Amino acid sequence: MQPIILKDLIHRYEEADFIVTRRLNALIRELMPESITVDQYATLGYLNKRGRCTSTELADIFCVGKSSITAIITRLSDKGYIQRIPEEKDRRIIHLALTEQGEEMCRLLEEKVEGLLGQLIQFFTQEEAIQFIETYEKLAEKLTKI
Repeated sequence: MQPIILKDLIHRYEEADFIVTRRLNALIRELMPESITVDQYATLGYLNKRGRCTSTELADIFCVGKSSITAIITRLSDKGYIQRIPEEKDRRIIHLALTEQGEEMCRLLEEKVEGLLGQLIQFFTQEEAIQFIETYEKLAEKLTKI
């Protein structure tokens, strides 16, 4: 790819990404009850899909420090949404999992977010939506290998 075209594509990506990320986060934040932040929602969603994980895994997945994850975990635990489960063989290892209350909150929030994203996807034809998702998944795959 020619350097001038690459530079233009990078600039266009940066502008679009900024708008999409900021606006989408704002729209999702509006859907959340006051007691849940977008980061807490993302944590609940990850635990819902994964089942169980450690705080180290969460810090790695979300690309943040352990102290940031610890604060999120503590708040979600205090609200009764997640539980800490010590590893049977090595009690120093603590697994995190959703409580029944956490599963219910996750289900309610996912319905809201799916409604919002469904409205946005409707702006595209089915072919455009599929192509966009496949391309975005390819980018996500490449980023996980860096």
